Formats: sequence, structure tokens, C-alpha cells
Amino acid sequence: MSGPRAGIDEAGRGPALGPLVVCSLCVPSEDLELLRTIGARDSKVLAPRKREGVYADIIREVENRGWGVGLAVCEPSRIDYNSINSDLNSLEVKLFAEAFESGTDPRSEGDLKVDACDVDEERFGKRLSEELGGDWKGWKIESRHGMDSLDVVTGAASIIAKVERDNRIDELSRDLELDLGSGYPSDPKTRLAVRKLVSGQLPHNCLRWSWKTVADSWSEVHKTPIPTRSETGRITSQSTLGDWG
Repeated sequence: MSGPRAGIDEAGRGPALGPLVVCSLCVPSEDLELLRTIGARDSKVLAPRKREGVYADIIREVENRGWGVGLAVCEPSRIDYNSINSDLNSLEVKLFAEAFESGTDPRSEGDLKVDACDVDEERFGKRLSEELGGDWKGWKIESRHGMDSLDVVTGAASIIAKVERDNRIDELSRDLELDLGSGYPSDPKTRLAVRKLVSGQLPHNCLRWSWKTVADSWSEVHKTPIPTRSETGRITSQSTLGDWG
């Protein structure tokens, strides 16, 4: 019997608001067919209701069979800090490693399939291997673009990541009593929401302040450059309150 297979994917790289969610799922090789029977595949090809149903089925089997699940939920402040001081690909390498380490038995060995976030899929795999270090040398990493459509475990991970992010956006919409739309800058509902969320003395914490859509909306409202913040959300640069009037 071969070793377990793990898959990692993310949801929420491009939106102007909300978290970036990375999911790692680790499944014994003998359960791969069960995942296929459940209907696990690339989350993008599933309608929302179908995706939520498959998600519920996956989580049920996670609980029944002890599959390993790790989530790395990256809030906008950390995204902003890394976008300005590093780059999004480097951040995602760290998040992929965090998700994998939190959901996988360090004593295990197997195959790890990842949906590459870098334009150079091989480089992304090498960087992830370096980030994980020698404790995980028993895992063979394969990094491919579109891995969520090529591998059933990565497809299942993509579903968990997508539904977990959607749930957080829905909760945020209810708390704010505001339709946030899809979160993508091209969505008119999102652009309208962003405009409202930059109207205070500071942009709302749910926004990605480093995104052009957010920064432009802030500048249109306040006539000043948008503030910057640290990885933990502390304001590190801002105009004077008088300039915001």
C-alpha cells in the first residue's frame, strides 16, 4: 500500500477584501476513490450549491476517517505588509507550508500535490520544499498549474478553501450590513462597497489597503495617499487627520 497523498490550494488571492485562505488536505491512498465518488474536483467548475454539498461530504469524511486538514487564513493586514515589503508569491509559499504542517502528521511520508501560484511552477515547488525543510523530506512535492483539476485531493482542498473563504465573506457582509459582492475589483458591487468602506478616518480592516482599487477609492474620497500598516495591522504611515477632512 502506498503512502498518503496531500493536496494544497488557495482561495482569495485576487480580491480587494477579505482573507486569503489556504487549505491542505491529507488522505490515505485507499480513500482516493471515495473522494472521487463524493465528487471532489476543482472548486471553480462547481456551482455554489453543489460546491457546498461536496464540502459538507468531505468534512463528514474528515471527521469519520481522520483525514488531515490544515487551514492558513491570512488576514488583509498580513497580505498588505507582504505585498509592500516582499511579494505575494513568497507569502503564499509560507501559507502553503503553514497549512500543510498544521494538517499533516510529521512522522508520515507521501506525495504532496500543490496548485502552483508562481508563473514558474517548478520554482514554486522548490521554494515550498525549502520552506518546509528537512523534517518533511519524506514527502515528494509536485507543483503544477491547475493541479486542482488534475488531482482529486487538491481539488478537494480547493473546495474547502473556497467555501471557508465564502463563509467568512458572508459573515462579514452580515456584520457590516453591506453587500460586498464577489470581492473582486471588477465587480460593481465590490467597488461600491469599497467606496463606503474607505469613508472613515481609516480604511476598514477587511480591505486590502495595498490593492489599487482600494488605494484609488481612498484617494478619491480623502485626497491623500492611503495609509500603510504593519503585518499585525498597526498603522505605520498616514497623513494628518487634518488632511483627511
